Amino acid sequence: MNINIGISEQDRIAVAAGLNGLLADSYTLYLQTHNFHWNVTGPRFHDLHILFEGHYMELSTAVDEIAERVRALGEPAMATYKTYASLSSIKEVEGVPSAEEMIQILTDGHEQVVRTARKVLAIAQQAEDESSASLVGDRMRVHEKTAWMLRSMQ
Repeated sequence: MNINIGISEQDRIAVAAGLNGLLADSYTLYLQTHNFHWNVTGPRFHDLHILFEGHYMELSTAVDEIAERVRALGEPAMATYKTYASLSSIKEVEGVPSAEEMIQILTDGHEQVVRTARKVLAIAQQAEDESSASLVGDRMRVHEKTAWMLRSMQ
């Protein structure tokens, strides 16, 4: 079916590709955060367990919103571990890091998502795709704030 939302096909494809990269980073960060929620130990266990739960729940909603925007642009949302691993700028963590290392890893992850989002924002703005730009801007604010809060814990 023809999509006529005022954005050229070429621009829709470019924005969707950028959003799929953001989706891969966001989903990888979701998995890391959920992993750390399950596996954190030490004197800060309770506080970090609850904090990480809030973060992964927020990310769960975010990946759905990003994927649905990709679909609204008429492109498939990438949704396999293999694809996420190939697209994500966030690398998997081996083993179970210490609580302090978890905080640093997640800080780095949120900052990486912001950097990825900035690239996607430029593509969306170039395409005059306000809906995608707004979504990406909202994601940037969440990740910038989360990174700041995590940095403040160190």
